[in-house]
Amino acid sequence: MIRLILFLAMLITATAPARADDISAAARGVVRVVTIASAEGEVVGFGHGSGFAVSPNRIVTNAHVVELAARYPDNVVIGVVPSEGDKSYQGKLIAYDAQRDLALIEFTGTRLPPLTFYPGAATDGEAVIALGYPGNVDVATAQSAADFIKPLGPVRSQGGFSGTRKLTGVDVLLHTAGIARGNSGGPLLDICGRVIGANSAITKAEEGDSSFGFAVANSEIAAFLKEAKQSFAQTSAPCISAEERLRQGQDAQVRSAEARAADAQAAAMREALQREVALDKARIEAERRRENVIAIAGLLLVIGALGIGGAGILESRRRRQGAIWTGAAGVLLIIAAAVVFLTRPYGDVTLAVPPPDTAPSATVQASFGKMLCRIAPDRSRINLSNPADVTIDWQPDGCMNGRTQYAENGAKWERILVPNDEQTVSVLEYDLATRSYSESRYLLSAAQMKKARSLRGAVKQKACTTSEAERQLLSRQQTAIRAALPARPDEWLVYDCAPAPADTPKGAAPSAAS
Repeated sequence: MIRLILFLAMLITATAPARADDISAAARGVVRVVTIASAEGEVVGFGHGSGFAVSPNRIVTNAHVVELAARYPDNVVIGVVPSEGDKSYQGKLIAYDAQRDLALIEFTGTRLPPLTFYPGAATDGEAVIALGYPGNVDVATAQSAADFIKPLGPVRSQGGFSGTRKLTGVDVLLHTAGIARGNSGGPLLDICGRVIGANSAITKAEEGDSSFGFAVANSEIAAFLKEAKQSFAQTSAPCISAEERLRQGQDAQVRSAEARAADAQAAAMREALQREVALDKARIEAERRRENVIAIAGLLLVIGALGIGGAGILESRRRRQGAIWTGAAGVLLIIAAAVVFLTRPYGDVTLAVPPPDTAPSATVQASFGKMLCRIAPDRSRINLSNPADVTIDWQPDGCMNGRTQYAENGAKWERILVPNDEQTVSVLEYDLATRSYSESRYLLSAAQMKKARSLRGAVKQKACTTSEAERQLLSRQQTAIRAALPARPDEWLVYDCAPAPADTPKGAAPSAAS
C-alpha cells in the first residue's frame, strides 16, 4: 500500500504541475458563449457553451451553440464572456458551418490572447486537456442568471486521446477528458496548451459504460477558418515542457562548460609545451653564445700572450719602441680576454611574459554592427511561435537598430517590452561575448499585465542615448518590471548571431515603440 501511495504521488508530481502554466496561458483566450432569445421584449430562451480566440477579436465555437442566432438573428443576441475582466461583450456571427458544427464570432470592446493550433497528429494515450464551462458546474455554483455573464476562469479536465473517428462525415477526435453540456465549442489542448480540436459532443453512459468526448479535428477547423478567410496561429514545434527544456539547457550548459574547460586545459598544455620547447631552444642558444664568448676570450688571451712574447723578442733586439707598443697591445688583449671571460653569459634563461592584451577580443569586435541571427532550437523552448531569422544592428552603447536603447545587466544588454495590445511581456537580451540574441516571453494574466504596464509607465527612455546616467536609470526601472514577472518565462527563443552579409535586409528585432 505504501508503495502504491508513493507511486501515485510520484505520478501526480511528474505530470500535473509540469505544464500548468501552458494551460493557464491558453485559458486566457477561452470564453463562455451565451445566447439570449427574446420576443416582444421578454427573454424566452437562454443557452450557453464555450469558445476560444483565434484572433484578438474573433472566437470559434460550435455551430449548435449559436444555432438560434443563425436562424433568428433579429431575436437572438450572442454574448461573449471572457475568462478575465469584469465585462461581457456582444458578438456577431461571421461564419457558420452546420456540417462541421463550427461558427466564427466577432466582438469588440476588448482583445483576447489568441490560442495556437498544433497541426500534428496526436498519439494514442497522449494526455489531452479540455477547457470550457460545463453546465453541470454552472448549475451547482451559479446563484442567478447574471452569473452566466460574469467573467470566470474556465474549468479544466484531463484525459487521454483515444483515436480518430468520423461523425456525420466530419473528422473528430475521441478522448476521455471530462466534458459536459456547456463545454461545446471549448478547446481540446495538448499538454503544451496548443489546440488540437474543438469539443462538440459526448457519448451517453448507460449501465456503467464509460463516456467519451468528441472534438472537431484541427483539419476541419483549419478548413473552416480558411473558407472564412480568417488567419490563425499554428506551430509544428514538438511539445516539450518548460522544465524539461530547462533541464536540457542546463545539461547543454554543463557539456559546453566541460568542453570549454577541456579546451582551456588543452590550450594550457600546448602553451606549456611550447614554452618548454622555447626554453630548451633558448638554453641551447645561450650555451652556444657562452661557448663562443669563452672561445673569443681564449683567443684574445693567446694573442695577448703572443704580443707580450713578441715585445720581449723586440726588446732583446733593442727595438724598444716596437717592444713597448707590442707589449702594451698584448697587455690590453689579455685584459680584454679577462673582461670577456668574466662577462660571459650564464646558462640560466628566462622567457619574457607578454603584456596583457587590453584590446577588445575579436569576438566582441565582431559582435557590433549588422548581425544576422538564426534560431538555436536546442537552446530554445519553441511552444507557440514560428521563429524566423532576425537581423539586428548593434552598437557598442547598447543601441539596437538605431532606435531602441538597451540597458546593461551584468554581462548582457537587456530591454523589457510591455505592449498595450498584447498580454505578453518580452525580455530581450543581447550577449556580446557569445553573440547570442534572445527573447523570453511571459504570457501573463490580465492582473499581472496591468501591474507590468503600471511599472512600465516609469520608463521614459525609448530612443537611443549616449548618456551613462540615462542607461543606469533605465536599468533600475527595468529591474522593477523584471521583479514583477514570474520566475521563468513560458517561451524563450535563443538566436545565434554572426556578421550579416551586405545584402541582408534591415533588422526586424522588436522595438520599444509601445
